[in-house]
Amino acid sequence: MDSYNQQLSQRYADEHLATRLREALLAEGLNPDQLTLDDIAAIDQLHVGGRRSSRQLADLAEFLPGQQVLDLGCGTGGSSRLLVAEYGVQVVGVDITQPFVDVARWLTEATGLTARCHYTCADAQQLPLETASFDAVWCQHTLMNLPDLDQGLREIHRVLKPDGRLLLHEVLQGGNLEPLVFPVPWADDASTSHLHTPTELEQQLRLAGFTPMFQQNVTEDALNWRKKHTEKEARGQIGILTPQLIFGPRFLQMGKHLMANLQQDKVWLMESVWKKY
Repeated sequence: MDSYNQQLSQRYADEHLATRLREALLAEGLNPDQLTLDDIAAIDQLHVGGRRSSRQLADLAEFLPGQQVLDLGCGTGGSSRLLVAEYGVQVVGVDITQPFVDVARWLTEATGLTARCHYTCADAQQLPLETASFDAVWCQHTLMNLPDLDQGLREIHRVLKPDGRLLLHEVLQGGNLEPLVFPVPWADDASTSHLHTPTELEQQLRLAGFTPMFQQNVTEDALNWRKKHTEKEARGQIGILTPQLIFGPRFLQMGKHLMANLQQDKVWLMESVWKKY
């Protein structure tokens, strides 16, 4: 693993992650080895919009039962498990952060989904996967972590079957080109933030061999989602199971900065579906 990838991996999670999560689940009166997706919903979707945004994107995919899906940048496996449980697909999750992969395997076993959901620790720019082996690639808040977007898209194109689909829910550069407020969930400063404008991303996708099927800006949805969560927090309706368990105390500041950047039009949330040709 090169220095950048090692830094990225260490930034997202530490070796004590599983222990923290187990202790929190026990404190909530749950059995860490026998869980439901609802039990872990608050820590299961490490992206803006939570399960609602995942379901919205999945509905666009028109999955067929048994299709093979690659969850690229799967984190702790929340989207992988949702796709398996609610859409009947088979999923391989890939993430560069080993503690995330370890937790994904544990939670998937605890929710009884291991037979249809597998994980591996790997670089999205060098996938250890067979060519033309997936019907779809699922990508939520991942492209912003790729220093070489061209290489990442080539790998996605390679592992997709002919006419396979790329499903994106991504953070992009917004219309306001002023500097972002840092830190944010994906970067501590501008040197490790790899945001692209919608036009740049579209150009790169077309060059990599994809054609658009659907695109929409979902920034307003993201802001509304965050507002509802802020109101719940103010009413004391948020328990101890929160993403802060995963990212640590700095998550509160990173989350506030992300929302500020969204409100100031510095970043956008985009949802899109692309087909390999």
